[in-house]
Amino acid sequence: MTTAEHLDTIDRLRAREFPAESIWSGGRSSGPGYHLVQVGRTEDLREDGSGRDAATDQISAEYGALAQALTDRWGEAQVFGVGSLRIRGFEGEAIPEPWDEVSASTDHVHVWEVEGRWVLLYAAQWDGGDPYMLMAGVTLIDPP
Repeated sequence: MTTAEHLDTIDRLRAREFPAESIWSGGRSSGPGYHLVQVGRTEDLREDGSGRDAATDQISAEYGALAQALTDRWGEAQVFGVGSLRIRGFEGEAIPEPWDEVSASTDHVHVWEVEGRWVLLYAAQWDGGDPYMLMAGVTLIDPP
């Protein structure tokens, strides 16, 4: 997908109603007050021959282009470290969605507050051998 297609996806998420109950299906997660969606994905986790991980380069380039486009629209993002949320959840604290799901797959997230909603952008990876996923989201729920 192109950056323009990613932006279109985010615009559609911003306009979509939130469901009353949590739903997860094929790279999408929605629930009361939030939507998360996979907008990009890497497949190749092998080295590209130059000593750098090709998948990391790919997801970094997509992430950077989309983050810049969102910054051009809404100004500088706030960057939140969410690794501490994961630890707090392991210690028994109830972390609200979508933040619990986000913190399970990444250490930081870029967020923009737009018209009373948070727009999220992050690169997710659930296990070291899994592909990277470029994720976007919209939520009414403030970062904890």
